Amino acid sequence: MNFKVLTLFPEMFDNFLKASVIGKAIENKLINVELINIRDFSENKHKSVDDTSYGGGPGMVMTPQPLKDSIEFIKKNNSKVIFLSPKGEKLTQKKVNSLVLEEDLILLCGHYEGIDQRIIDKYVDEEISIGDYVLTGGEIGAMVLIDSIGRLVKDVIGDENSFKEDSHYNGLLDYPHYTKPQIFDETKVPDVLISGNHKKINEWRENQSILQTYKKRPDMIKKILNDSSTEKNFSEKIKKVIKNNL
Repeated sequence: MNFKVLTLFPEMFDNFLKASVIGKAIENKLINVELINIRDFSENKHKSVDDTSYGGGPGMVMTPQPLKDSIEFIKKNNSKVIFLSPKGEKLTQKKVNSLVLEEDLILLCGHYEGIDQRIIDKYVDEEISIGDYVLTGGEIGAMVLIDSIGRLVKDVIGDENSFKEDSHYNGLLDYPHYTKPQIFDETKVPDVLISGNHKKINEWRENQSILQTYKKRPDMIKKILNDSSTEKNFSEKIKKVIKNNL
């Protein structure tokens, strides 16, 4: 999996790309992240990359020439160009699951009031937003994509079942987790988890996953139940667990 990040501030990625799971994945050559400074492609003698907006208004807009040249410099036939934008489709686990199937992702980080629309129209395959809020630039959004997609790449996380049980992977939130000591602040770990009965443990975890989602994100439960592609047995189980625990 190749990530190519077009940015005005490559230094923002220094620590992120060296630490934790993503850092190890890069070290083990499971993913590759290339940082490209858009400013290096500016033909302006002052290396400026922004100008005033036609029609007036506050703020500056990133100019098309350095964006065009930087994209064309790194783009391959199998590249997918993603622009991190508050106007884009909101990022979900389903979207992440589809993007991990790509081989070459170009992540375009905007700044100021945005980028020239002609670049979006001609070069951008998809606009993605990481939430309904505005950041100073696309770099943090690019990090979110690299992290969420990169961890799904084969062998990045040793146990594949680890991320398959994560919140949102199957449309539900994760179940509660406990570790040693068995009793902490006079509160004991649920008996079922120390019973050794794996069938009951799995059932408890599935039920808790449903209940956690129902209590914290009822919109997610509604979405599953209203989705025509949801298996009937799964829908019935969700309804039964909720009914029995009301």
